[in-house]
Amino acid sequence: MNNFNYYNPTKIFFGENSIENLSEQLKAYGENILLTYGGGSIKRNGIYPSVIKILKNENKNVFELSGIMSNPRKEKVYEGIKICKENNIDFILAIGGGSVIDCSKAISAGSKIDRDFWKAFFINNEECYDATPLGVILTIPATGSEMNLGSVVTDWEKNLKIGYMSKMLYPKFSILDPTYTYTLPKEQTIYGSIDILAHVFEQYFSEPNDSNLSYDLSEAIIKNVIENLEIVLLNPTDYIARSNLMWCSTMALNGVIGLGKNQDWTSHQIEHSLSAFYDIPHGAGLAIVFPSWMKYVYKHGLNKFVRYAINVWGVDIVNKTDEEIALEGIEKTKEYFVKIGAPITLTEVGIPKEDIDRITEKVFLPNTGYMKMTKEDVKNILIAAI
Repeated sequence: MNNFNYYNPTKIFFGENSIENLSEQLKAYGENILLTYGGGSIKRNGIYPSVIKILKNENKNVFELSGIMSNPRKEKVYEGIKICKENNIDFILAIGGGSVIDCSKAISAGSKIDRDFWKAFFINNEECYDATPLGVILTIPATGSEMNLGSVVTDWEKNLKIGYMSKMLYPKFSILDPTYTYTLPKEQTIYGSIDILAHVFEQYFSEPNDSNLSYDLSEAIIKNVIENLEIVLLNPTDYIARSNLMWCSTMALNGVIGLGKNQDWTSHQIEHSLSAFYDIPHGAGLAIVFPSWMKYVYKHGLNKFVRYAINVWGVDIVNKTDEEIALEGIEKTKEYFVKIGAPITLTEVGIPKEDIDRITEKVFLPNTGYMKMTKEDVKNILIAAI
């Protein structure tokens, strides 16, 4: 393993009725609260009135930013920053999944500077020295944003979907109640689970390749997601299965399984470009990109792909070469995405071959994985996903 330093200050309250911890946590902050959320689901499922009651009991002045969309736009961040500055917001409480949380993190950082947040942080990658404190009530397990330092925001006009990371953006606390996910639409549950798997893949399929705890933990999360998603698709109110999916989401991207690893993240960058042009669900884009990426790079990390095929999918190794084993594991991944109802081709989500060049041009290449990718490599990966 590579050397590493690890820091994660987010306090987690996990389990049914964990909302009961909110009052005590709010006592540490001022009276002006910005409540951020997406559509009307939190009002229909009862989360919103419960939170409002707690805020009123704590004598908080509540301001709201609703309508935060998937693949959150920078314009929504500007709205939130304006509310923060005009009302001296002391604390941001985000209710939702990764899009709401990421948007809220960008608001948190942008509210403390006197210049354009997008240019400062997402384009110039400037250091963030101050941010409005943020708390989370998670309703969609997927991105892991509830316990990490990252935010992803989209400039739709320029077809740019960019991430920014700062230790100032860790939530102060996150409330994770699995019962809040009972009413999630089937599609969101599926795409959220794919996002979890993809986060693990980015860290698992990377150097160094020496056997270590990170790989064991990664395989456990992958198998846990596969097992519990199957249960949830049959019984959406299975508390144990929902609990496992929610905690897998957090563990997949709170920094633990990536410790000592170079990590890849090329597939995520490719998907960011896809959804910056076509606004497809993040999980759908990842289901399309990952099998194609795997098949393109597997020879450069053959031992890891063999291990994955055997330990995750139980591929029979008798009378097979390592290459055959690895390819079977990749094929089983693809078959799994089909089984759960995810797209595996660009055609399925309406992205034509003619758009591949302009999509490729917008892809940022981190080049920390098995291959030093070029734009031509990205183009080949996308062509294979048609």
